[in-house]
Amino acid sequence: MTGVPVHHLRTTVAGVDIFYREAGQADAPAVLLPHGYPCSSFEFRNCMARLGDRWRLLAPDFPGSGYSATPPGFAYDFDGFAELLAAFLDGLGVDRVVLYLHDFGGWIGLRLAMRDPGRIAGLIVQNSDIYEDAMGPKYAGLRDIWKLEREQGIARLRELVTGDHFRDEFLNHVRSDLAERIPPDLWTLHWSLMTDRRRENAARIIYDLRANLAWFPRYQAWLREHEPPALILWGPQDGYMPEEAGRAWLRDLPEAELHMLDGGHWLLETCLEEAVALTKDFLGRKHPPD
Repeated sequence: MTGVPVHHLRTTVAGVDIFYREAGQADAPAVLLPHGYPCSSFEFRNCMARLGDRWRLLAPDFPGSGYSATPPGFAYDFDGFAELLAAFLDGLGVDRVVLYLHDFGGWIGLRLAMRDPGRIAGLIVQNSDIYEDAMGPKYAGLRDIWKLEREQGIARLRELVTGDHFRDEFLNHVRSDLAERIPPDLWTLHWSLMTDRRRENAARIIYDLRANLAWFPRYQAWLREHEPPALILWGPQDGYMPEEAGRAWLRDLPEAELHMLDGGHWLLETCLEEAVALTKDFLGRKHPPD
């Protein structure tokens, strides 16, 4: 493993015990990395080590995920997570960041951006969808569940949140040669951290993705209004977010830099060096260290 050390830390944010990973110097320009489902800050471990030579990388585990606490009474929804991200940055004294938008971390990150546009120096978009017409075929099963009444749908999803489901989410129909490069640590680690309460939270969050669709036009409008510098890194072998889902971002960010890599939803596991090289080039031009 090359690169700088990644530090594994804990802090209290709005009364919640939060685990986070950090790399780089405290006075370097910051990059915030909110994770997706069913993962944690673990997904960014390798890129943090490689980017921390010039930037400050911050990757918290959301409440109910990874090594953070799962307190009762927390708002386990995208607004609740966005508020927590804002408080997390405030607690560390970070005023401005480039946001890495991946999976549902992208929706959370965009809600953070909508709360405080001046805080956002740019975007790195990696397999996070905000265009309903470009959603992939793997959403078909979810759409059927979303037709059910809320509690019925949540009950069905609770049954589907299993160890095999975690494995399927991480492999996500990539070619066999790429699947061999995705470490089983991803699903074995995260499934080992699952509890009954976390399974219930996951089922409710997945069901409530239905309501998040109504936010898609709002995300798009924010992009058009603020025109943040953006790098789009996309793994098109993604049953949820295929190639057209990545290209759709150019509708509202026509100046964005788009790169289709030979990977899938978790391309930092299979295309790490290429993704890091493109990210370093982008950050060096758009978010340079002093």
